Amino acid sequence: MQQAFVRNLSEESRYNRYLSSIKQLSQSMLVRFTQLDYDREMALAMTREGDGGEEMLAVARFITDPDNEACEFALEVADDWQGRGIGTLLLQALFDAAREQGLKLMRGEVLAGNKGMLKLMHKLGFSVEPHPEDRALTLVLKTL
Repeated sequence: MQQAFVRNLSEESRYNRYLSSIKQLSQSMLVRFTQLDYDREMALAMTREGDGGEEMLAVARFITDPDNEACEFALEVADDWQGRGIGTLLLQALFDAAREQGLKLMRGEVLAGNKGMLKLMHKLGFSVEPHPEDRALTLVLKTL
């Protein structure tokens, strides 16, 4: 289901999420995204029952830093479902899961041209600033 989800994303959505022009996940990426160490990682997916069976609409995930105080997050929403509140819903649930693990800070890297994601980051209370090492990226931070 994860592989089909990525394959069905538009080229722009795949590039915005993976910062490259992948067509599908490599075997090692697929394993990493589907076999989680729940002491350090969390993934929340939204699915629905479609004509061809269960279909993934979105997934939000985080991985905890070695200091166990901060984490890096990622979000991907199927193109047809963007702008409908799914990203907000999943990220709010992800914030709760991170807080339950005692994390204090969530951060991510967003392409500077990804206006939809940057708008969502502002809406959810992230600070948004230029990435100190790469002008093509924006650093987003949220105190939990």
